[in-house]
Amino acid sequence: MKRLIISGSGFCAVTEDGILVEYFPAEQADECGNILLGRVDRMMPGMKCAFVDIGRKRNGFLPLDEESATFTGKPVHSGDKMIMQIKKEETGEKGVFLTRDISLPGRFVILMPMNRYIGVSGRVRNEETRRALKNIGEEIANGKYGLILRNAASETDEEEIRAEAGRLFGEWLIIRNKALEGGSPGRILRSFDPASQLREDYTAGGYEEVKETKGPDAEILAQLKLAAEKKLRLPGGGNIVIDRCEAMTVIDVNSASSGTGGTKDKNILQTNLEACKLIADQVRLRNLAGIIMIDFIDMKEETDQSLVEEQLKNCFACDRVKTVIHGWTRLGIMEMTRKRNRQELVIDGENPYGE
Repeated sequence: MKRLIISGSGFCAVTEDGILVEYFPAEQADECGNILLGRVDRMMPGMKCAFVDIGRKRNGFLPLDEESATFTGKPVHSGDKMIMQIKKEETGEKGVFLTRDISLPGRFVILMPMNRYIGVSGRVRNEETRRALKNIGEEIANGKYGLILRNAASETDEEEIRAEAGRLFGEWLIIRNKALEGGSPGRILRSFDPASQLREDYTAGGYEEVKETKGPDAEILAQLKLAAEKKLRLPGGGNIVIDRCEAMTVIDVNSASSGTGGTKDKNILQTNLEACKLIADQVRLRNLAGIIMIDFIDMKEETDQSLVEEQLKNCFACDRVKTVIHGWTRLGIMEMTRKRNRQELVIDGENPYGE
């Protein structure tokens, strides 16, 4: 697969074998991943959360209990100023989701200065490799910070891992010193750079980088136009329909004019397999998140269902956002979830689904 990370004037994009799978327009740039200074505005002990002034019209949401048992932060009090990171951007009426458990991602490791957890990416399958990487992580961190060894760490030597961890810890010290200088709530201590993040996230999978272009070319613009469509055609004549609801996204697969040759069951299987690739590409490009239900064309054979499920997993294997394929429901609908981080792609100021 040929992957390109294209960075141009006012945009950043990723293509795989010519298919657009991620796009960041400058006018829609969000701040997910940014590290900033926040001030606790209101404590909500009953909800185990606090609302935090981060310099926006809407306060951010901060859970009082972080997910990790190895988080080292102190208790939160009203009026406290502290370093926070945007974990999820604003969606609808909800403000940004904040965390004090800061993470600084690199190509080989993710450094967590407020944590002491040492772990290895789930993408590393070999148990011997996992043990070796965890030992390296424990030795490098030496109790000073937490580390997650990424998949790319299994393909490099210890010195490179050690050097990157040292660089990231140096970045943290700079961030901490900036926070000590004070400032108004919302002061950015470290900005999220989409191009840099893409390079780091896709290191293990490999890429060829196009550093600068004047703007999106005709092919990218054409694919962006498709990302605003509700119905998309499949190569064999079928189509998928993407409906964004309040609580989930529903994707319907239709046979339409497909299946002019072969048996009915074979044509259905072929259409469903084709749909997997288009669904994965569009979910990544539109940055759909939360619950996603896919209504494939009904298949009689369990072996066909297994083939479709495996194909869907393979098509999402390159997704840098955590995606879980949960399997078939009793109604024969494929259920999956995708982690929410940044906002969904919006084209020409409108929701891609015409709402």
